[in-house]
Order: sequence, then structure tokens, then C-alpha cells
Amino acid sequence: MAKAILHMLSTLKHMSPFDVNMALDAGYDAAIPYTNVTLDEVTALVQDAMFSRAPSAALRTGIFFAGRDAVLALDMMDTAKKALLKPFEVSLFADPYGSFTTAGAMVACVEKILREKKQRELKGAKVVIYGATGVVGYSAAVISALEGAEVTVVGYSGLERVAKLADEMCKRFNIKVAPADGSTPEQVRELLRQHEIALCAARAGVQVLSKEDLTAAKDLLIAADVNAVPPLGVEGCGLHDNGVVVSPHGALGIGALAIGNVKYGTEAGLFKKMATSDEPLCLDFRHAFALARELV
Repeated sequence: MAKAILHMLSTLKHMSPFDVNMALDAGYDAAIPYTNVTLDEVTALVQDAMFSRAPSAALRTGIFFAGRDAVLALDMMDTAKKALLKPFEVSLFADPYGSFTTAGAMVACVEKILREKKQRELKGAKVVIYGATGVVGYSAAVISALEGAEVTVVGYSGLERVAKLADEMCKRFNIKVAPADGSTPEQVRELLRQHEIALCAARAGVQVLSKEDLTAAKDLLIAADVNAVPPLGVEGCGLHDNGVVVSPHGALGIGALAIGNVKYGTEAGLFKKMATSDEPLCLDFRHAFALARELV
């Protein structure tokens, strides 16, 4: 039987050890990193991997797109799709910086708690995403908007950068998101007051929401945080919390490790699917969210 081989392409100087470990633990026999990869190099790399094996071994060949740019990873995967030829088609999986699986897990956890404890659906909910210019926040915004939420994406360096990001997001995915500036604590708090769900995806070790912020947000239903490095992103929300009350008004907190457990299962599960599938797969944030929904 042909060995399961994963070729891992990153635009960065190093391939993430996290992703390498996940791939090998999920069942790949070998995971080979390629770093500093540019978009124009993708076709040649994919076809080298594809044509070096018999058609019968094509399904045991995978290409993984890493890096730290969600849009670039999707562009690389689109380029790879165009490079495939029957009957040599291989499987493709994009998860830059773990963002698609992390965002998928985050939104799936929120959706479950929202439905079970607040008797609400994600569709129509007012969602604010702090740290939306980062790759996890970006991905969570797209997933939430595609599910019908009213999404506001927040940046911390003025309105111009996040407005440009929101415009690109809307055009690429045919969704509606609104940009907002969160440069000051007062702006962060006011945005929280206007929304029902807060997704915190700021840099590690940065507190996004204080207890005072949470107290001021009377309509807040859920605050979720993916930061596991102290200080945590949502004050009063523990790493393992999964629907614990964090405000006087009954808002519920979801912590980083509660989300992380689903993220691990999602990334591992998608690697396993790709390594064992009977047909070529092309996996992105949509598939990550779908699997995360099953796992929660």
C-alpha cells in the first residue's frame, strides 16, 4: 500500500511544528515542509508531487497550505486546484496559522452555547470580532457572516486598515460585514454594548475585555476567547470555561482551551479525512466549521 505523504507549503521562514505534529499523529507517514514558498511556485510544486506517483497513489498524497495569511493560503489552494490533472489528483487542505480550524471551532462552540443556553441562533445575532485584522479573527468573521450573523470587525490601528479588510472580505465571499475602530478602551466598550456576541481573537497576552466592559454590556450573551496566554482576553473567563457566567447580566464565557479541544479534533479530523479519502478533497474553513459543529 502506498505511503501517505503530506507536502506542507508555508510562506513563512519556518513550518509550524504544531501542524507537522498534527499531521503525523493523524496518520501521515511523512510530512515534508517547504518554506518561503511564493504563489507563483505552487503549480510546479504541486505537479512535482502529483506526477511523481502512480495514479493509484494519488489519493495518498496531500498538499497543506500554511503561512499566516488567510487570503494568500486560499489563493495558493485555488492555484493548486488549477494545476491538478486526472487521474493524478491529490488532496488539498488550507489552514494558515491554524486559523481555519481555530475559527471554525470558536464559532461552533459559540453556536452550541447560544442555542442550548440562550435559545438563540447564530443567524441574525449581532457579532463583534476583536482582533479581526488577524488571521483567526478574519476567518471567524467570514464564517459568522456566511451563517447569517450581523458581523462587525474591529481593528486597533484606526479605521482605514480594517475598512479595507472588510471591503475585501465582502467582495471575495459575497457577505456583509461592517468595520469599526477599537483604538481606545472607550470604543471597545461601546462596541461591546451594541452587540450580543463577542469573539476575541487579539494577540496572545492581550486583555480585550475587562470586567467593567462586561458589566456595561447589558445585551451581551456570549464572550469567547482564543487567547491562552495570561492575561486572558476576557477577564473572568477561565481557560476551560464553556458557558460559565462572566457578567452580572448573565453573559456566558467560552475559554481558549474549551475552544482548543474542538480545534485539535477538527484539524486532526481533516488530516485523517484527507489521508484516507477515496476521492480527492479540497478542504478550507467551510469544512473546518462543518466538522467542528459535529465535534461539539
